[in-house]
Amino acid sequence: MNLPNKLTVSRFALTALFLWAMFSRSPVNDTLALVFFCLAGVTDFLDGEIARRRKLITSFGVLMDPLADKILVCSAFIALVERHMKALLAGDLPVVFHLGHQEVYAKVEAWMVVVIVARELGITGLRMLAASKNVVLAAERYGKHKTVSQIAAIIGLLVMDAYREWWPWLYDFFSPWTPMFALVTLWLTVLLTATSGALYLWRNRALYLSEV
Repeated sequence: MNLPNKLTVSRFALTALFLWAMFSRSPVNDTLALVFFCLAGVTDFLDGEIARRRKLITSFGVLMDPLADKILVCSAFIALVERHMKALLAGDLPVVFHLGHQEVYAKVEAWMVVVIVARELGITGLRMLAASKNVVLAAERYGKHKTVSQIAAIIGLLVMDAYREWWPWLYDFFSPWTPMFALVTLWLTVLLTATSGALYLWRNRALYLSEV
């Protein structure tokens, strides 16, 4: 259990703490959820960097690192669906702008999570199929952009919830632009997730078409 693998395992623990903060009620629970998610994101960066620089890449890390990432991201989006539904019913969700007579919110819809989770499960299944044939599928550029957009969208959405717990001057700084940032990055995430998944499946179609 080297340092990168310890960081990977810690991401599972931080995901559990993040979910606890998301579903608990306290004066600072949204801020705690933001902190735990950001810490988990830092471990994601550090474990890969340390493993590459110190040549500590192991089979455990290769398997568990992407799994920890997917559990963290999917857990966050699923939790946000419930959070935003409750906030919308309570009239506590900030309106980003009006489109005619319709109010537009920065909120995670259930169908968005279906797209995100389906993409992750589909690519994981493809990589397992490739591994059974001793083929290694490298990460692609679109996939990396997708990951960055997912992290940015989740952080933006968490900040949108958390700034109401902060000092007035911080609230005044974040409240004018954070909902729009969260909305844009959320839709960008959905677009990149669907596009990157479709491209990945298309470019590696020989792997699964040969089994049909």
